[in-house]
Amino acid sequence: MGDWFQTIVDVEASPEEAGALAEGVLSWLVSSGVVAAERTDCVLGAELGHASGPRAGEVVDASGWSGPWQGGLAIKVGRTVFDAGQGDPTAVTCPHCSATVELMGDDFTLDHQAWEPFRDVVHDWDEGRDVVIPCPSCGRPVEPTGWRWADDYFAFGHLGFTFWGWPPLRTGFVDGITARLAGHRVVFLDGKL
Repeated sequence: MGDWFQTIVDVEASPEEAGALAEGVLSWLVSSGVVAAERTDCVLGAELGHASGPRAGEVVDASGWSGPWQGGLAIKVGRTVFDAGQGDPTAVTCPHCSATVELMGDDFTLDHQAWEPFRDVVHDWDEGRDVVIPCPSCGRPVEPTGWRWADDYFAFGHLGFTFWGWPPLRTGFVDGITARLAGHRVVFLDGKL
């Protein structure tokens, strides 16, 4: 058993602008009836979140969803490594040369030797340190936020919107949130805890 989630991460928001962007998106979601303004105990991983509102059903595709649903929105402002939950990352790609580093062995288990430098990137960034490592292929240094993770397993950012227990979000809705994030690049994660 577990809880499904979908997270929209603004990977370009600076620490200084993340709070104002979060407030703008939340204001739009509340005024649109997608989430409630009051914060309640409706999410995992955060003390309080915003419960789904009366028009939440309009922004999801519940066609394959069995039974009623209720979910909540947790907004995270601050330096965070967002992840897809269960499992391990399978690969990571250099933004300079597009070379991919496979992180899984032939037996579908994590290749610890390949993963080791990236483990430091992930764990240290979450703790406030930037570990810049060279690409194993082209040798150019890559900032922690520059790596592209297969299946968007990780996203580094200062702002994320996690929808807990919602059916799949409609593309137009995700685009609506993206439009309110100053044209920043977003990464969409979904997973289960």
